[in-house]
Amino acid sequence: MNKATKQISKLFAAMALAGVASYSVAADTIKIALAGPVTGAVAQYGEMQFIGAKMAIEQINKAGGVNGAQLEGVVYDDACDPKQAVAVANKIVNDGVHYVVGHLCSSSTQPASDIYEDEGILMITAASTSPDITSRGYQLVFRTIGLDSLQGPTAGNFIADKIKPKTVAVIHDKQQYGEGIATAVKQTLESKGVKVALFEGINAGDKDFSTIVSKLKQAGVDFVYYGGYHPELGLLLRQSAEKGLKVRFMGPEGVGNKELSAIAGPASEGLLVTLPKSFDQDPKNQALVAAFKAKNEDPTGPFVFPAYAAVQVIAEGIKKAGEDDTSKVAAALRANSFETPTGTLAFDDKGDLKDFSFVVYEWHKDGTKTEAK
Repeated sequence: MNKATKQISKLFAAMALAGVASYSVAADTIKIALAGPVTGAVAQYGEMQFIGAKMAIEQINKAGGVNGAQLEGVVYDDACDPKQAVAVANKIVNDGVHYVVGHLCSSSTQPASDIYEDEGILMITAASTSPDITSRGYQLVFRTIGLDSLQGPTAGNFIADKIKPKTVAVIHDKQQYGEGIATAVKQTLESKGVKVALFEGINAGDKDFSTIVSKLKQAGVDFVYYGGYHPELGLLLRQSAEKGLKVRFMGPEGVGNKELSAIAGPASEGLLVTLPKSFDQDPKNQALVAAFKAKNEDPTGPFVFPAYAAVQVIAEGIKKAGEDDTSKVAAALRANSFETPTGTLAFDDKGDLKDFSFVVYEWHKDGTKTEAK
């Protein structure tokens, strides 16, 4: 990004977003931006991220903070929109914040991360799974969740080995995350000899999926994989059931939201979903689960614990670096491992976790899930 571009984008940021919310303000603070959707179609996922990050901030501060300073979380709303994410990123720069937990949607995280890397801001996403985010040699970009290059094969292998369908359709929402994970699934299926009869995109925000349902019927598919988020899949499930399309569906962690069942109703029963492990079920995390429940917060969302871990490793990285210098903190993150509620985390040179696994779950119409067999 050249100087002229910086000036223009910062001016746009100053004009664009004004309202933010702060938590745990103290005299001496280290600010952490919590960036993601407060508004928009996937705000539920943003809430998962925010409650996890804010709980970590609260507990770290109660334990004495970081090198004598308290953490301060500042929420920024990008609405899962790439343009708004750029505005948010520039506002974070202008606000003098050096650390970010976010963004959530890969299509927002990638352009925002360009700005953070350029401006010396360390970012950890707890939700964005596109491999492109960490494939550019950046030093200040990390994540506490796995990649679609892992999630896609997990789904594809399960479909091929466990479901064993004859003909599959792979649908996506034409966005970086949705199309990326769909492509990874398609490649895995084809490598295992499973016929992908239809690979097609729908538009995010669409409400009427009669055309694609008709195409699925005509293609004679007996299984459908969907790459994208829950609002569209919920409608697709419901409309498929209404039109008599009797096939099983599967999707990524972007559809693993209780709102899916509110949209799809009984049609969500039996949906397969790849998600991070249910960290809330881990016996070692029960005190943390109780702390969430004491606040009437739901600890079961897929991004809650990864967001908690993101704040925790930032705090530990600052401690190990011995100072609040993002380049030194980044070096500390790559040089050490960290004990978190999501397990022992260690980062590779790209900023990705060295070890992460997705699990296939069966979704139920009441919004609960059980591990698929």
